[in-house]
Amino acid sequence: MRVASAAVLAPAVLGLTYLGGAAYSVLMFAAAALFLWEWFKITGIGVSSGAALTGFASLSALAVLVFFGFPLAGLAVLLAGVASAYALLRFQRSARWCLEGILYSGFALYSLLLVREGEHGLLFSFFLLIVVWATDIFAYFTGRALGGPKLWKRVSPKKTWSGAIGGLVIATLFGGGIAYFSGARNVAAWTALALALSVVSQGGDLLESAIKRRFDVKDSSQLIPGHGGIMDRIDGLVAAAIAAVVAGLAFGGTLDDPISGFGLS
Repeated sequence: MRVASAAVLAPAVLGLTYLGGAAYSVLMFAAAALFLWEWFKITGIGVSSGAALTGFASLSALAVLVFFGFPLAGLAVLLAGVASAYALLRFQRSARWCLEGILYSGFALYSLLLVREGEHGLLFSFFLLIVVWATDIFAYFTGRALGGPKLWKRVSPKKTWSGAIGGLVIATLFGGGIAYFSGARNVAAWTALALALSVVSQGGDLLESAIKRRFDVKDSSQLIPGHGGIMDRIDGLVAAAIAAVVAGLAFGGTLDDPISGFGLS
């Protein structure tokens, strides 16, 4: 069932990413909304509460504004949504899980939409997906084959250092290979970026594991047969996408094309 689900979903995601435009935007919005829905379910926040509905509305507005070329306005609406949700929860300390969920899913949506734009948008989107998928797949198989010391037993009892290193090495090679065979000029920069994003991807995976352990939940949902929920599948992707956008902006990228900051041309 796990293999069958992947065989259906992976080509669909790659196909819609290739098409870009409205099809890609709808896919990313659906993934972010389901991610937030699962976050609310895990953390015990009512998905029909005023705060939760405000979060979903914020994601909708963000997606529309970014699609029509107003990314800064989209971020402003997201932050306004977070403030509104906090007010609806009467500024209680326990509201932090709701606010963090809205922010995290919102930043993920913003990042995944923006990395598809710009000069290297299509190539970078495929690059990001393959690096994250290779990290996840080869960490699993390397860990199963070699075993050894646990990476962080208290958070994720099955993950090993051998798996983490194996996933990192193979993902880095895949990232460099994609850049080389696509004709990218600065293959070394692409390869270094693949290594960094692979590390962040594994960090995102551990973050989700920590949240599930905090609330004593095994899977984020049963939405995808054999895989669990959306969070279980894209935890590394959202972390890597956010990190890529933040780093791209820090290196001089623009809101319309944050990846330009890496100087990959």
